[in-house]
Amino acid sequence: MPITLTNFSAGYDRRPAVHHVSGSFPDASMTAIVGPNGGGKSTLLKALAGFVPLMSGHIDFGSIERQHIAYLPQQFEMDRTFPISVLDVVLLGHWARVGALGRLGSTHKAEAVKALALVDMEAFAERPVASLSTGQWQRVLFARLSLQRAKLVLLDEPFAAIDGRTTHDLLHVLEHWQRLGSTIICVMHDFQLVRDHFAQALVLARELIAWGPTPVAMSDMNLASASALAGQWSEKADTCAVDERGVA
Repeated sequence: MPITLTNFSAGYDRRPAVHHVSGSFPDASMTAIVGPNGGGKSTLLKALAGFVPLMSGHIDFGSIERQHIAYLPQQFEMDRTFPISVLDVVLLGHWARVGALGRLGSTHKAEAVKALALVDMEAFAERPVASLSTGQWQRVLFARLSLQRAKLVLLDEPFAAIDGRTTHDLLHVLEHWQRLGSTIICVMHDFQLVRDHFAQALVLARELIAWGPTPVAMSDMNLASASALAGQWSEKADTCAVDERGVA
């Protein structure tokens, strides 16, 4: 079943960062969210993950339950100073099924090592995460996501500041998850990667510009409309008036 947004608005302190968006993410699809900086892309993703409350509207996740959603924030939002090994980070991918007090056995460890092999990081299993490069760290995070077996995978600029080979390898991991039935939604800034690897695109500039097949949604006209709209934004956005039914 698709994931459907109806009159979706979300933001902070009653000021909408994205508002009145309606549309659907097809089941087992790969969709890129693109648009100008400050256009609400990360807010939309965080609302899907449950970290930002809706100001209006509704999200219908179909048959997907909360424990089947995986979210990867931008790298600058994560702290790598904690003394933990690569393998231990990946093992955290079992948490949703095992629980905080659950015991991890040899089977769990074997699955974690297999996930590291998927991203070519098996040899780094005992390394401290603080010693990794940006690209290596992203590979490890993808290995952890792999163990979550999520039906919905949300990623915020997963290929920012990493090398071309790592980007290539991790895009193939996303495509592998899609083939297994996961729905993939990524905030992206590299338009060429979107055109090459994502069949669906959502163009956002605080409001919906276009949503559908990538060649159509990312037309020159739609991208120009998004840029033009960004130039009209005020630093002091109006508050969102929501009635008692939650509809703006």
